[in-house]
Order: sequence, then structure tokens, then C-alpha cells
Amino acid sequence: MLADLVIAPTVLAMHAPVLLVIAPLLVGAATVLAPSGRFAWYMAVATSAFCLWMGISLAMEVSQNGVVSYHMGGWAPPRGIEFRIDALNSLAVVIISFMGLMSAIYAQPAVEREIRIEKRPMFYTAYQTCLAGLLGIVLTGDAFNLFVFLEISSIATYVLVALGAGRDRRALTASFNYLILGTIGATFFVIGVGFLYAATGTLNMADMARIMEADSLHHSRVVQAGFGFIVVGLGLKAAMFPLHQWLPPAYAHAPSFVTVFLSSTATKAAFYALARFMFSVFDPTFSFLEPVFLYVLAPLAAIAMLACSFQAVFQTDVRRILAYSSVAQVGYMLLGLATGTAAGLTAGMFHMANHALMKGALFMAVGAAALNASVWKVSHFNGAAARAPLTFTGLAVAGFSLMGVPLTAGFLSKWKLLEATLAEGWWWAAVVIGISSFLALFYVGRIMQAAFFAKAEEGAPEIKEAPFVVLLPLWLLAGLNIVFGLNPSLPLGMAEAGARAVLGVDLNISGGAQ
Repeated sequence: MLADLVIAPTVLAMHAPVLLVIAPLLVGAATVLAPSGRFAWYMAVATSAFCLWMGISLAMEVSQNGVVSYHMGGWAPPRGIEFRIDALNSLAVVIISFMGLMSAIYAQPAVEREIRIEKRPMFYTAYQTCLAGLLGIVLTGDAFNLFVFLEISSIATYVLVALGAGRDRRALTASFNYLILGTIGATFFVIGVGFLYAATGTLNMADMARIMEADSLHHSRVVQAGFGFIVVGLGLKAAMFPLHQWLPPAYAHAPSFVTVFLSSTATKAAFYALARFMFSVFDPTFSFLEPVFLYVLAPLAAIAMLACSFQAVFQTDVRRILAYSSVAQVGYMLLGLATGTAAGLTAGMFHMANHALMKGALFMAVGAAALNASVWKVSHFNGAAARAPLTFTGLAVAGFSLMGVPLTAGFLSKWKLLEATLAEGWWWAAVVIGISSFLALFYVGRIMQAAFFAKAEEGAPEIKEAPFVVLLPLWLLAGLNIVFGLNPSLPLGMAEAGARAVLGVDLNISGGAQ
């Protein structure tokens, strides 16, 4: 599919892994000196486009040659730090870099409205630093290096959320809560890495896996404790139920660009890291993992899908509706991982990619509606589709995908998850998926009913059609929800290749292991 395409010069392609991190860090540092917010935006868009270029080039290299290993400073692993890219994380790299570019294009009018003029260069610096950290998380093959990138992205995220205080003072509280819980999550993660280092003597994740397998260390209480700490730490970063309490206020009170960017990238990077540890560093066949998957992770995923969908139904703030929906969707992804199978991993990664597209589009549409007035309540959207038809049609397309309507990407990833769970005999999971999707019909339907069928109240805030710079990324994402609903071969093929690379199990596109 990608193997015969070459889009980057050889010298750039050779160093694509490190350029994906170095470019946004260096350009981000220079952006703080930008003479204006508009110039800083140009720099951020250029960096994001370069990262997408390098990400696609790297994915093509993996498609051609398998695993790509980049040794920092010429030191071979496990002594040196390694960026290791296979089919599993090449999907995550493409998703994060693509959504980074879409978010950056969208940012300009939103940032001009919500961020004070003197802080805009710093805002775009924080964005590029966060992008570098997220890409580092999904590229690195070193566990401690992953912790470093986790902290880089997290610190930048706290700044991005807090900069929304110029519009909404509650952003400071949301940022502080995020800081406290994020620090706890990072601490749990690094303690878990410390346990694994004590047991294996290495920080290279591939080497960890090899030593644990060769020495049967999965029976070690130290290794098992390390697994627990890592799952809690990364679970908190991924907003896994019940560790998600930071997410609704952060999404609701952050600048609208930040909400678009974080909802489509940050939790995805943490989810990828969780999948990497569960399926690469550890092995689903380890005896202690089966009860953890079956009696801990699967029930937590199911509760998230039901409880958070139920909470979303009763929210009045559109941003909080979509925030609780995001936690429910993390439950879908986690349910795929909890099966411990190649089909489940494929479904989880496929839904991760689709959720980035649908939730990015939804938050873009909501933010676009608020460009001229602070319209965050469902009732504020009454009759909005008549005044901004392109904006709200894009919202409707993404909303249908979130509900799982046939011919959308969201339907196909839920279907793959249904196949993976039924293959394990988990009939109850099919019921949970059905109920959660039915609840999505209610909470997304409330927004669409207000926009398309209700009449605007007299004196209601004025909603106007979004400018082209907002409609372009919004409709690209909405269109991809339809394109991948009709032909999912690209994201599904990459997800299947990832499962194949990690577990060595061949899959076909219609589902099931061969």
C-alpha cells in the first residue's frame, strides 16, 4: 500500500525519527521570539506540516523494510537510546502528526480571540513543545526516555490549558488539577519502570521483553508490581476510568484549539504507550496478565463505556458532553486491549485512529461556533445550523461517526471491536457496546436537535459561519470519517500490520486471526 512511494529525500528520510522530535523543539524555541502572533502561527503550521511529511515518510519506510531502529549518538542499544519504529507506532506517529497539522491550521482565529496578543508566541511555543513530546512518546524504544517525553508533553500541556485563563479563569484550576494528577501518573509510571529495571537490568523496551521471556521473569513479584504501576500511570495519562477526573474540566475550560489538539493526540499517545507495554514489553500470554485483563481492565472499560456515556447525556455544556464521551471512547479502546488478542489490539488501534478524526472534528465545530460569541451550552446552539450550515454539517458527520452509524469510520471500528470480543465469547461486551452507542445517540442527538431543528431564542448569542481556515481542517476530518467508513484499508491495514508486528499473528481485513 505504501511500499512503492517515496516522498522525502534520502538524507531526511534517514533521520526522520529524530527530526520528528528535534524540529518542533528547535522551531518552538525560536517561535517565542516571533514578532507577532500571526508569524508564530505560520511557524507552528510549517513545523506541523514538516512533522507530517516526516511521519508519512517514516511509515512508508516501515512498510517497505519493517522495523526502523535509530541509534542516538551512534550508541547501539541496549546501551544507547534507541528510537524504534514498527507498524504499531507508525500508525500513532501519522495520527499525531496529522492531527497536529489540522489543529495548527484551525488555531489562528481561535487563538486570536482567546489568547492575549503578548502571549501568542509563547502559546505556539508550548504547542510545538507538546507536539515534540507526544511524538517522542510514540517513537522511543527506551522506557526512561518515554518518561522524559511524557513529562515534556505534560508540562507543555499544563501551560496550554492555563493560558486559557484570559478567557475563563477556571482554566487555572483545570490546569492545576491536571498538573497534580498528571504528576501522580508520571510518578507511578517511573516507579514501574524502576521495578522493571531492577528485575532486568535494562531500560531498552525490546531488551526488557527479551530478558523477561528468556529468564521467565513474569513470575517475579517485582515485574508484576512494575506492570501495575505502569498501567496506573499510563492509564491516568490516557484518561482510563476511573482515573479520568482531570479530563472534563481540562477540555471544558482550555482554549478551544487546545481542546481540539489534546482530544485527538494526547490521550492517543498515552494509549499507544499502554498498548506497547501490554503487548511488546510484556506478553498477553504471561500467566499473571490473564486475570488482570479479564477481571480488571475489561470491567473498567465496560464501566467507562456505560457510566461516562450516561454522564454525557445529562451535561448542559457541549464541551463537557464531548469530554465525557472521550472517556467512554477510551473505554472502547481499552476493551480491545483487554481481550489480549491480535484482533482486539487491531480494533483498539483502529478505534484510536478513528476517534482522533471524529472528536477532532467535533471540537473544531464547537470551537468554530464560539468564535463570535461564548456559546457553550446546548441551548445556545438552537437554530445554529441555519446560520452556519457548513460548520454544523461537519459536526453532524462527525457526530454520526461517534454514534457508530453505518458508512462511517466509527461504525467500522466498533464492528471490529464487536468481532474481537465475540471471538472470546464476551457476549456481555456486545451488550455494552450496543448500550453505549445508544446513549451516544442521545447526547450527540441533543446537540444536533438543537442545531438543526430548534428555533433560536430572541436575544440569543449570534453564531456565524466559520472562516475558511477553520472549515478546511473541519471538513477534511469530517470527510475522512466518510472515506474510511467506505474504505478503511489505510487505517485498518496499518492497525492490522501493527498487531502482526507485535504478536506475529496474521490477520485479514474482514476480521479474525488466521
